[in-house]
Amino acid sequence: MAKAAGVSSMTVSNVINDHPHVRRATREKVLEAMARLDYRVNAAARNLRKGRTGTICLAIPQVNSPYYGRLAATIITAAERHNLRVSIKQTDGSPEKEMEALSLSRNRLYDGLILSVAGMGQADAERLKADHPVVILGDRIFGGPVDHVAMPNLDASRAATRHLINRGCRRVVFLCGSLEEVDTSSLRLAGYRLALEDAGLPPDPALIQQVGGLGMRDGAQRAREMAESGLEFDGVFCVTDSLAMGVLRGLADAGVRAPDQVKVIGFDNVEESEFFIPSLSTVDPDHDGMAERAVDFLTRRIEQTEPSTRHEEFVGGFSVVTRESTGG
Repeated sequence: MAKAAGVSSMTVSNVINDHPHVRRATREKVLEAMARLDYRVNAAARNLRKGRTGTICLAIPQVNSPYYGRLAATIITAAERHNLRVSIKQTDGSPEKEMEALSLSRNRLYDGLILSVAGMGQADAERLKADHPVVILGDRIFGGPVDHVAMPNLDASRAATRHLINRGCRRVVFLCGSLEEVDTSSLRLAGYRLALEDAGLPPDPALIQQVGGLGMRDGAQRAREMAESGLEFDGVFCVTDSLAMGVLRGLADAGVRAPDQVKVIGFDNVEESEFFIPSLSTVDPDHDGMAERAVDFLTRRIEQTEPSTRHEEFVGGFSVVTRESTGG
């Protein structure tokens, strides 16, 4: 290529790698020679020489979830800025499948792994020790030996509950999945309780409602059950938007008007929440910022030449989006 273009091999390399300090005329000469000789970069050979695949893995519990779908899209966009491809692995929230994703990364099928933890717990933290790049997304692993990007679960849930209280609610239901020692639901429950304490409202165990799943069907069924049971409540804080949208459907089925009789707020700000009737008030975590930070952490680990025992911790920001379901 260098001979055909009449330049040095270093200049050809600089053009192929899009280095900025190549004169325009020289760049055009090299590109013309590449087109004439039908030259293409062999990415596989290049990565083999570098000892890299150019691919990272994103392991998430569910591919078809609105939240995880959005997360995957933002991770892919952030990775593209680092010239990385993303392979998606669905773990179904299973500890075994999360460990399988770690093993695949450890075997160098990927340059690194972003693992959205749903099944592994604090007891599994030591199993994360690795000599390959791993970043954890989520809140079930604390003090683990890897970089960690977390949602602002406690503060955001406190703000969401406060929003309902400021709108006049005094009997606020907290609707969640199973509560474990350290997980998303337990952290958001802690924020809910702090908001009640801030407002001087007594906690009522009957207002903490757990369901088997976090989807719309689960929310709709529990909303109907609460309305039919005679439970007194005027607000519902759901740990996901999917639950909250189901609650709005279930309340409507039971003849309960939202937001006139019951105000509802969710968490995640998925796209569908804006177009539901009534539109859903929700917590909007900084999805893009967290995705960018996770990819930054991972690429830094991939590119470092010496191992480091210092691990990064990042908690994203958030905002409360007021829509019709809370009277906005």
